Amino acid sequence: VVIVLFFFLMNLRTTLISVVALPMSIIITVLILHFMGYTINTMSLGGIAIAIGSLVDDAIVDVENVYHRLRQNRELPPDRRRPILRVVYEASAEVRMPIFNSSLIIIASFMPLFFLTGMEGRLLIPLGVSFIVALIASTVVALTLTPVLCAYLLSPRKKENEAMGREPWLSRKMRAAYGRALSWSLAHTAILLTGTGILFAVALGLFFTLGRSFLPSFNEGSLTVNVATLPGISLEESDRIGREAEKVIMSVPEVITVSRKTGRAELAEHSFGPHVSELDVPYKLDGRTRNQVAREIREKLSDFPGVNVEIGQPISHRIDAMLSGTESQIAIKLFGDDLTRLYALGSQIKQAISGVGGVVDVNIERPELVIRPRRELLARLGITVADFNAAISTAIAGRKVSQVYEEGLPYDVTLIADPDSRSTLAAIPDLTVDSNSGPVPLSEVAEIVSTSGPNTINRENVKRRLVISANVDGRDLRGAVDEIRGRIDSEVQLPENYYVSYGGQFESEAKASRTLMLTSLCALLVILMLLYAQFKNVAESLVILLNIPLALIGGVLILVITGGELNIPAIIGFISLLGITTRNGMLLISRYNSLREEGMDLDRRIRVGSSDRLLPIVMTALTSALALIPLAVNGDKTGNEIQSPMALVILGGLVTSTILNVFVVPAVYRLINKSK
Repeated sequence: VVIVLFFFLMNLRTTLISVVALPMSIIITVLILHFMGYTINTMSLGGIAIAIGSLVDDAIVDVENVYHRLRQNRELPPDRRRPILRVVYEASAEVRMPIFNSSLIIIASFMPLFFLTGMEGRLLIPLGVSFIVALIASTVVALTLTPVLCAYLLSPRKKENEAMGREPWLSRKMRAAYGRALSWSLAHTAILLTGTGILFAVALGLFFTLGRSFLPSFNEGSLTVNVATLPGISLEESDRIGREAEKVIMSVPEVITVSRKTGRAELAEHSFGPHVSELDVPYKLDGRTRNQVAREIREKLSDFPGVNVEIGQPISHRIDAMLSGTESQIAIKLFGDDLTRLYALGSQIKQAISGVGGVVDVNIERPELVIRPRRELLARLGITVADFNAAISTAIAGRKVSQVYEEGLPYDVTLIADPDSRSTLAAIPDLTVDSNSGPVPLSEVAEIVSTSGPNTINRENVKRRLVISANVDGRDLRGAVDEIRGRIDSEVQLPENYYVSYGGQFESEAKASRTLMLTSLCALLVILMLLYAQFKNVAESLVILLNIPLALIGGVLILVITGGELNIPAIIGFISLLGITTRNGMLLISRYNSLREEGMDLDRRIRVGSSDRLLPIVMTALTSALALIPLAVNGDKTGNEIQSPMALVILGGLVTSTILNVFVVPAVYRLINKSK
């Protein structure tokens, strides 16, 4: 900020006055947040960080206009020069209403954020509060402290400041180049507006092709790997599988260590039986991305027979559990009455969606099985209950029968049925039990039923529910869910009274997007009313709103270039542009109108007014952009994942709206006033 101000104004005192607004605004913001009961955390600091560019904008506009008027006053003959205090007062008053109203408009554009509910509201509302408080603080500083500092520091004391009579070299060059470009654009208005319209149409088309997700993927520095075997497996066997999984995971170079929990108490928030192990896997990336590390772990664990694997992250898992009751991004909930039929349909759904590109960790809740022996048949076939239990236990859970030594280390040899014979409800009845007359199918000598259990059979809205869960890797969440819906609709025929609902992050994304869309329309109406209250002219108010589509071009293009997705923070970035980008248009139109009151003709007031406002527009855009760059480029850093998409969108929108604003707004203003 200091460098930008100094090179544009080439005056140390004007730079100092503008920069003072930053610490003053932040100090006031922190004090107000403290008294409001807020804490300093990632989100509240993020709001202040995003606001840094706006904090100095008000002061820049005020200081630049005062400096410009003082320089004009200095160029007048001594007998016509006005008192310094009068010049400062009039220059500040000239931009006071645009500054105040533009701050109100930015606040109005952030209002939709406060209508978010649930987890996204808890995360993002502190960011909005800190941004708005910081903006109000900067407006108060710009309207009070900044003019006073200008009066003291810019008024000459013993000797006139000769430098004040000369415009800085960079400013002169920019005004000259801009004057030539503006003349060309005014002479070729049709080409300018057609090209801008084409750009907007392209951006709008790209907008609808962007992938959709709820929140950006977090970089938590640790993976959570869930390894689930069949319910009813012995603790010893589950522990053995967990140890094998630990060895496989530790073979991945980036993994630092592995810790494991096998089973979880029934009264815990997320209880599961001893057949489920949860492994925490801290890692340190070295040349590869987190997704690449997760893919290697997933691929290595896929060789484990009869084991379901689910890979996520600690916080992300908890978020998924809060949103859908499962620790996955997508939860397909199948409702019905008959448990056996539910499981058969769930298996069809699992098979149907397993082929969807980017869908990984497809798992299905496994119902608890009860095998009730038919004792009369067992006695008739000469099978004792002990032999029956041993056969079932060996086939499904496994039994240690020997040991082998490899390189001096003992390994258990476990006898167990092959995975295809024991991994599904349909296959288990075909297992055989030895009898006096030879092997007989299990279904002949036992009743095999699913029964309710705390970890396997659930109800929702008084209906039995089976959940098929999945994660997404390498594509957007909304696109994956849309393809899953299509697969299930075309490949799975649901009987009467059986139906599917979808839950997970995408459900929250859709709900939050609808809320933001409706509230954004209301915010747009409020912005239009505020503009009309200042200019008392509908046409001029709509001209200022042209900055919104101009900003949309840059916001969409930067998301496409960076491969980003349209998530809730990015949508909030677009909404923020509603207010942030109107400031430049307000500065231009208000200057045109003030020159009109002085009697200047249309073409001259457009050229003079645009030239007068060029520097504050460019300086405020540059300082805002420089403040956003650290947030935008560090999107993969822990704690910055949520702010980064918002900063990216605002940054891209600022670039295009600033460049196009100084040409499009003058051209359209000229068109609507030409007849007058």
